[in-house]
Amino acid sequence: MKDKELFKGKSLVVLGAGESGVGAAVLGEALGMRVLVSDSGPIADKYRVQLMRRGIPFEENGHSEKRILSADYIIKSPGIPPFASIVKAADAAGIPILSEIEFAGWFTNAKMVCITGSNGKTTTTMLIYHILRKAGLNVGLAGNVGRSLALQVAEEPHDIYVIELSSFQLENMYEFKANIAVLLNITPDHLDRYDNQMSNYAKAKFRIARNQKQDDYFIYWVDDPIVAPQVAAMRSEATLMPFSDHYDPEAAAWTDEDGIVHFDVPGETWDIPRDRIAIPGKHNLYNSMAAGISASLLNIRRDTIKEALGDFEAVEHRLEFVREIDGVRWINDSKATNVNSTWYALDSMRTPVVLILGGKDKGNDYSEILPLVKEKVKAIVCMGHDNTKLLRFFEGEVPEIRDCHSLAEAVEACREIATPGSTVLLSPCCASFDLFKSYEDRGTRFKDADNSQTHTNP
Repeated sequence: MKDKELFKGKSLVVLGAGESGVGAAVLGEALGMRVLVSDSGPIADKYRVQLMRRGIPFEENGHSEKRILSADYIIKSPGIPPFASIVKAADAAGIPILSEIEFAGWFTNAKMVCITGSNGKTTTTMLIYHILRKAGLNVGLAGNVGRSLALQVAEEPHDIYVIELSSFQLENMYEFKANIAVLLNITPDHLDRYDNQMSNYAKAKFRIARNQKQDDYFIYWVDDPIVAPQVAAMRSEATLMPFSDHYDPEAAAWTDEDGIVHFDVPGETWDIPRDRIAIPGKHNLYNSMAAGISASLLNIRRDTIKEALGDFEAVEHRLEFVREIDGVRWINDSKATNVNSTWYALDSMRTPVVLILGGKDKGNDYSEILPLVKEKVKAIVCMGHDNTKLLRFFEGEVPEIRDCHSLAEAVEACREIATPGSTVLLSPCCASFDLFKSYEDRGTRFKDADNSQTHTNP
């Protein structure tokens, strides 16, 4: 933990005025730093109010480069890429560029449970948080979910933080250490940010294990074809805790052919029937194993963990049941912003599917889901500004394909195609930024579509 006195009077510029940026500004102001928040676009009302209430200077719709390049420290919001001109200028000037998580970690001795992966990290993060709260621990939720870690360190300190970390957040973390690090999987995503190189993306993900020592733990899916060889080659003092969907003598958790999930961590062995785990699907089995290992390592009672695994409610926008109308189930999986997420969604489907795909393509290779599409999908409804790539790839692979350019048009097409006993699945494979503000916006608007219809229980 750094000496707070050393930061008094230092100049801090925060690039980006979202949740992480405003939280970092609040912590900087609490440390007695001279803070400026600078955003290239408009600042959302709720964040502008927070800054004004605390008297923190800010600018929007553009950067004052001279002021920014005079800073002692710069905190960059994760959405700003390293190749942005202002970031490159700051780097050339030798100014330390940090993530909000790195900055916050300098000023707390709390335990850090950190989760990353291409898919499942939000569910796993929320599940671990759910278990620890049920156990009565003083725990905070941060990163991609919950409130800014920096804001909590400044104003609402906790003994433990459960933190969801994207590769973007991990890029500017240097001294930060996770006491428990979870790496669920690595599949192609955000490759446009990483020079279309999987190795660069994987390297960013593995930064979660940076600085771990002998009394720390690294939890990972041993069957992942990208993660496993990277782990074998890594040099880490941390105790490795793999999990698997089959028996492995080295695994800390695995499942057997009788549907029992086994846990074997230092000083503790226990098991739970798979059908006692509340959230369905193979992907959620992996998420539950990672969460169960994490909780066991924190000495949570096995009965508490079992109870929490049994009553956890699924994360919004991830395979979320919306409604059933005229025998057709509508499922919101808007959080599926990459191909592998949609693979898991299709794998869990047990009825014929009308699949909504589309959005901002990030260099996707749709061949990964093609076998499941052929097996389970009766129609594809493309929803995006430009559906050319999807139409070309899936033409002739499904009985019907529609080209739609708005949510209303896509929902109407689904109503025309879907028949009783089928499922309309919004699992887009793509980012949301062509038609929507975020995947949350996309999912919420999908759920709100046709709200005048009668809802029935699943």
